[in-house]
Amino acid sequence: MSLNRSILRLMLPSVVSNITVPLLGLVDLGIVGHLGNDAQIGAIGIGTAGFNMLYWVFAFLRMGTTGLTGQAHGACDKSECATSLLRALLTGLLFAAVICLLQYPVLRIIEFIMRPSEAVLPYYEQYFRICIWGAPAILCNYALSGWFIGMQNTRIPMMVAIVQNVINIVMSLIFVLALDWGLKGVALGTLTGLYSGLILAGYCAMRLWHRERLPEPEVPTLFDTNRISQFATMNTDIFLRTLCLVSVMTFFTSAGSRQNDNILAANTILMQFFLIFSFFIDGLGNAAEALSGEYHGAGNSLMLRRSVRYLFLWAIFLASSFTLLFIVGGEPLLRILTNQEEVILTAYHYIPWVWMTPLISVLAFVWDGIFIGLCWSRGMLFSMFIAACIFFLTYFCCFDTMQNTALWLAFVCYLGTRGVLQTILWFSPRFKK
Repeated sequence: MSLNRSILRLMLPSVVSNITVPLLGLVDLGIVGHLGNDAQIGAIGIGTAGFNMLYWVFAFLRMGTTGLTGQAHGACDKSECATSLLRALLTGLLFAAVICLLQYPVLRIIEFIMRPSEAVLPYYEQYFRICIWGAPAILCNYALSGWFIGMQNTRIPMMVAIVQNVINIVMSLIFVLALDWGLKGVALGTLTGLYSGLILAGYCAMRLWHRERLPEPEVPTLFDTNRISQFATMNTDIFLRTLCLVSVMTFFTSAGSRQNDNILAANTILMQFFLIFSFFIDGLGNAAEALSGEYHGAGNSLMLRRSVRYLFLWAIFLASSFTLLFIVGGEPLLRILTNQEEVILTAYHYIPWVWMTPLISVLAFVWDGIFIGLCWSRGMLFSMFIAACIFFLTYFCCFDTMQNTALWLAFVCYLGTRGVLQTILWFSPRFKK
């Protein structure tokens, strides 16, 4: 199979999986939006944002599992392919248990950050207390998704995401419209979808396990100190990297809100452009994780270098296409996202910064995938930490004279710094050692 076909085979299902996530949120909001209670809409918005922030921190479960599994698959180490999944699942269950046990302080922390109004607060707490029990399903699905990608299969995560979201939507409609359970019904629909997805993913994992003839893991292998140390080190690096990323994205939103509501709305709308691009380029990043992990594990440096070249050719094509799309279709897309003329005029003033983001950020997206596949987590952490420092330094140095322009300048510098530093690290023999 050619590299182009391999990249497409791995990328397209990941793109479909990424697109289903915001569609689900829109449907939930649409269901609640017909209940005639603005406070419940606000509760869904705050609850969704809070859970996204909480679970985003645990993304290392997926990424770390992908890299280690991909290398084991490339090296034909069936024993490690098996134990990498079980090790990740045990880790996910452990963190999920901690989240469920500490749900009260977690609830209060999210309330402190999101600051819901008195009208929204009781609905938000009701939604939170139901959805928090989905933590085991979400974290185990992270582990399973990373394992599937490492095993060179992105179709199963796509299928799981589609089935999970369809069940979520159907059950939410039944609970809300047929049983009249209101916001509680939406939360229970979400919970039903999550565990349905986990059951399907577990079934698919068992089938793939038998098809690949993976051995039954032995306890000494599962708790091998060297493997656990590698797993813990990599996941710690990715965890700290994610904290840097979350700090930048959270500050971007809060900095806009501190200016005025119009700026906040414009920034939020413009960020949707970048998120649309990220759905596609993240899919390419998943392909990079799988291919680089397999070729590195197999010791095939020639195919690894070739795959890197092909991945960047695809990345340049995607980034150029989205840059052209944003330049030509920017104003029509703004009018699709909002009908507020003042917000559109403000957003159009800053839209040139959005035009830059695909080509400037594409290096970081692809290198992240390659570094995950190679388990070069320390390089990811280093580049992200320096880029986050650049972001805050640029913003605070320029804000007094440039206002919101300083925020977009800082964001673009942050994206570019990540890619440039990772490129330097790729060509650093010392780092590769």
